[in-house]
Amino acid sequence: MGQIIVRKVDDDVLKRIKARAKANGRSAEAEVREILSEAVAPHQGKRRSLSSFIGSVRSNRSQAEVDAYVRRLRDEWDD
Repeated sequence: MGQIIVRKVDDDVLKRIKARAKANGRSAEAEVREILSEAVAPHQGKRRSLSSFIGSVRSNRSQAEVDAYVRRLRDEWDD
Protein backbone atom coordinates (compact mmCIF):
# COMPACT_ATOMS: atom_id res chain seq x y z
CA MET A 1 0.00 0.00 0.00
CA GLY A 2 1.07 3.54 -0.65
CA GLN A 3 1.67 6.26 1.90
CA ILE A 4 0.76 9.93 2.00
CA ILE A 5 2.21 12.48 4.40
CA VAL A 6 0.08 15.56 4.96
CA ARG A 7 1.79 18.53 6.56
CA LYS A 8 0.42 21.78 7.97
CA VAL A 9 -2.99 20.38 8.94
CA ASP A 10 -5.00 23.04 10.74
CA ASP A 11 -5.32 22.30 14.46
CA ASP A 12 -9.12 22.53 14.32
CA VAL A 13 -9.26 20.06 11.43
CA LEU A 14 -7.05 17.63 13.32
CA LYS A 15 -9.21 18.01 16.43
CA ARG A 16 -12.37 17.24 14.41
CA ILE A 17 -10.74 14.21 12.78
CA LYS A 18 -9.76 12.85 16.18
CA ALA A 19 -13.28 13.43 17.54
CA ARG A 20 -14.82 11.74 14.51
CA ALA A 21 -12.40 8.82 14.87
CA LYS A 22 -13.29 8.41 18.53
CA ALA A 23 -17.01 8.49 17.73
CA ASN A 24 -16.48 5.80 15.09
CA GLY A 25 -14.27 3.66 17.33
CA ARG A 26 -11.11 3.85 15.25
CA SER A 27 -7.75 5.56 15.18
CA ALA A 28 -7.26 8.98 13.60
CA GLU A 29 -5.19 7.30 10.87
CA ALA A 30 -8.00 4.84 10.10
CA GLU A 31 -10.50 7.70 10.10
CA VAL A 32 -8.42 9.65 7.57
CA ARG A 33 -8.24 6.54 5.34
CA GLU A 34 -12.04 6.27 5.52
CA ILE A 35 -12.48 9.97 4.72
CA LEU A 36 -10.17 9.67 1.71
CA SER A 37 -11.94 6.54 0.46
CA GLU A 38 -15.35 8.24 0.72
CA ALA A 39 -14.04 11.39 -0.97
CA VAL A 40 -12.92 9.58 -4.11
CA ALA A 41 -15.66 6.94 -4.29
CA PRO A 42 -17.91 7.20 -7.33
CA HIS A 43 -21.41 8.37 -6.45
CA GLN A 44 -23.09 7.26 -9.67
CA GLY A 45 -25.04 4.47 -8.00
CA LYS A 46 -26.51 6.86 -5.45
CA ARG A 47 -27.47 9.37 -8.09
CA ARG A 48 -29.16 6.74 -10.22
CA SER A 49 -31.08 5.44 -7.24
CA LEU A 50 -32.13 8.98 -6.37
CA SER A 51 -33.37 9.48 -9.90
CA SER A 52 -35.32 6.24 -9.69
CA PHE A 53 -36.77 7.26 -6.34
CA ILE A 54 -37.91 10.63 -7.62
CA GLY A 55 -39.56 9.05 -10.62
CA SER A 56 -41.36 6.42 -8.57
CA VAL A 57 -42.70 8.71 -5.84
CA ARG A 58 -43.32 11.92 -7.70
CA SER A 59 -46.98 11.11 -8.30
CA ASN A 60 -47.50 10.11 -4.64
CA ARG A 61 -45.63 13.00 -2.99
CA SER A 62 -45.72 16.75 -3.09
CA GLN A 63 -42.87 18.64 -4.72
CA ALA A 64 -41.87 19.93 -1.27
CA GLU A 65 -41.50 16.36 0.06
CA VAL A 66 -39.37 15.33 -2.92
CA ASP A 67 -37.23 18.47 -2.55
CA ALA A 68 -36.69 17.78 1.16
CA TYR A 69 -35.61 14.21 0.41
CA VAL A 70 -33.17 15.37 -2.26
CA ARG A 71 -31.68 17.95 0.13
CA ARG A 72 -31.26 15.29 2.84
CA LEU A 73 -29.44 12.95 0.44
CA ARG A 74 -27.15 15.74 -0.77
CA ASP A 75 -26.28 16.60 2.84
CA GLU A 76 -25.39 12.94 3.47
CA TRP A 77 -23.15 12.90 0.38
CA ASP A 78 -21.33 16.00 1.63
CA ASP A 79 -20.59 14.48 5.04
